[in-house]
Amino acid sequence: MSGDETEADVEETEADEGEIDEESESETDALLFGRWEVGEIEYRDPSTARYITVTPIAHTMGRHSGKQFAKSEISIVERLVNRLMQTSDNTGKKQQTMRIVRDAFEIVHERTGDNPIQVLVYAVENSGPREETVRLKYGGISVPKAVDVGPQRRVDQALGFIARGAHATSHKSPTSAAEGLATQLIGAANNDVNSYPVSQKEEKERVAAAAR
Repeated sequence: MSGDETEADVEETEADEGEIDEESESETDALLFGRWEVGEIEYRDPSTARYITVTPIAHTMGRHSGKQFAKSEISIVERLVNRLMQTSDNTGKKQQTMRIVRDAFEIVHERTGDNPIQVLVYAVENSGPREETVRLKYGGISVPKAVDVGPQRRVDQALGFIARGAHATSHKSPTSAAEGLATQLIGAANNDVNSYPVSQKEEKERVAAAAR
């Protein structure tokens, strides 16, 4: 290989690295919904930190749908949107559901003064049960057994509790969907046992403790 070719390869490599750095910096500087910063998010629970991804992208067009366990690479906000779509009112209406989440974030910021993405992260961490029960059969008899919950499943269940709580609060009620979601997020972030997500987590852990 000649010296000219080596220098050209080095320059090309440096140029590629520069482009990658610029892309990462631009993604870090980008704002979710054009308003909320995603760069300085705090994680209190180290077990679920790697499964709670925060990015400024709220709609990936299903690019990770064909990969197993790739949902952990999707923004936690988009995963919440997808969970909220699993109801009869919002099925297949992603743009509408994203508007609900955006409005809920505005309400959360007005009530708490905090970054609503940080509130969502705290809510997910506080709503994921650490124990649950499975059914084991011994000679035709079904016996409950307490088992530990993996961190990825904890995040999945927490999002499910938040979505169901928001739906229960706003369904056939004068409370709007955005306001119901904001109430659930704030309650779960504060670890309020009266909020639906935290109460469901406590119930699962209570049943598991009785089945030890």
